[in-house]
Amino acid sequence: MSSTSQPRVWFITGASAGFGLAVTKHVLEAGDIAVATLRKPSDISELASKYPSSRLLVLPLDVTKPEQVSAAFARTREAFGRIDVVYNNAGVWMRAEVEGTTEEEARRQFEINYWGALRVSIEAVKFFREVNPKGLGGRLLQVSSVVGVNPWPLTGPYATTKFALEGITDALRKELDPAWNIKVTIIEPGMFGTRLLVDGTGEPKPIHPAYNTSTSPTKALRDMIAANSPLLGSPQDVTKGAREIYRLAGLESPPERLPLGKDSVAAIRDKLESQLKELAAYESWSSDLA
Repeated sequence: MSSTSQPRVWFITGASAGFGLAVTKHVLEAGDIAVATLRKPSDISELASKYPSSRLLVLPLDVTKPEQVSAAFARTREAFGRIDVVYNNAGVWMRAEVEGTTEEEARRQFEINYWGALRVSIEAVKFFREVNPKGLGGRLLQVSSVVGVNPWPLTGPYATTKFALEGITDALRKELDPAWNIKVTIIEPGMFGTRLLVDGTGEPKPIHPAYNTSTSPTKALRDMIAANSPLLGSPQDVTKGAREIYRLAGLESPPERLPLGKDSVAAIRDKLESQLKELAAYESWSSDLA
């Protein structure tokens, strides 16, 4: 059960599969209330049949459509009167070289992963501040990725959307009045066994001809993926990841960021150590610029 005196109300985007579905299930099993939003509610009809609408409210939501975002929050207000946690998770990606990605494909990822997530974020903050009982506040859990800190080859456009989301989230966090009691955490998962990892927005795009060489990093990675190389490591358990996300939402003083998974911790540590090393090496270049 929830550690609070009454069940918490969770508003979850992208609840059709992966972390969205796993978190929805964990929330319900823990005794809390889930508002599961997704483009096709029929995708979770089996789960919905197991719970009354007082425990699981399933709503249609395409985050690229502003009117659907505001409608989903309004419907949640009608049903429960408050939201304790917003799990902002909906997203898409594709595997392709930066040069092999069309502008249309990159823009589609931005429309969902950045603009869609930002729409949800703004509605969440407004709801926490103006609808929830005064002082209750709320928790905004913003789903980024390890590649939103340290990109892998073939993730360029997707990683860029997560870099942008992390930047706007950091700015938003610094703008919030502490009196509102709104706490925001960016979650940076590594490789988990989700549908997003397996197929993203469909089959990976063919390799860009310039990168189809024996020395190409993207060619090497493509070959490893095709061969299911053990060097890639094994995907981590999304159910266990959902457990830790639920735990995060209960912390009185949550972190600004939560790298999730050993691979995420290692990759982010490598990036930060590299940046610190370069910062120290070139710090003197800024010493006489006044």
